[in-house]
Amino acid sequence: MSAPITIACLDMAGTTVRDDGVVMDAFGSAIAGRGLAAAEYAQVMKDVRASMGQSKIEVFRRVLGDEGAALDANQAFERRYAAAVRAGEVAALPGAVQVMTTLRAAGIRVCLLTGFSPVTRDALIDALDWRPLIDLALSPADAGRGRPWPDLPLTALLRLGGGAVTELATIGDTPSDVESGLRAGAGIAAGVLTGSASREEFTRVGATHVLDTVAALPSLLGL
Repeated sequence: MSAPITIACLDMAGTTVRDDGVVMDAFGSAIAGRGLAAAEYAQVMKDVRASMGQSKIEVFRRVLGDEGAALDANQAFERRYAAAVRAGEVAALPGAVQVMTTLRAAGIRVCLLTGFSPVTRDALIDALDWRPLIDLALSPADAGRGRPWPDLPLTALLRLGGGAVTELATIGDTPSDVESGLRAGAGIAAGVLTGSASREEFTRVGATHVLDTVAALPSLLGL
């Protein structure tokens, strides 16, 4: 590392949050009934899976190709995911809370990043009672563009008063998370294997590290 890490940007679903497929279920529910043939639906869901980590509304725009349909599908997605949160279908991944506590005790500011809208993100944070554990939470709507663009981690750096981009660490379970960190110039752009991406996929996009779980982050930082 060329500089000490002062800001850690942690992804939510699949990295710090266990949702047991709720995201994909919500996507499927949002896209169902939109006049897609079986083959089209299967292809859209394949595209959605490949887009994990990216802005949800941007994914709907891309796969549906119509602004009205995308907005409607995004609202349906948010309703389904919010219902899952209320039903207790999401939880912290093992070690996630301890990681955030350890980082902040060491003076490292913690920012949660997500492709969810601010409303969905905040409902999830409140359900998990994570507000006391973090310094900031950002969605694409807060930064300009979602992943794989660098806007989210760079916005975290600016809002949290960081110095060089190499002081950033980004951690996520998708190649898009890693690409975003690399484009931002993060000192660490790590992938975790608690999502659907493989070690090979992370290596292919240039991840600086591949961790089994987010729980390994403090050790990586020497904490």
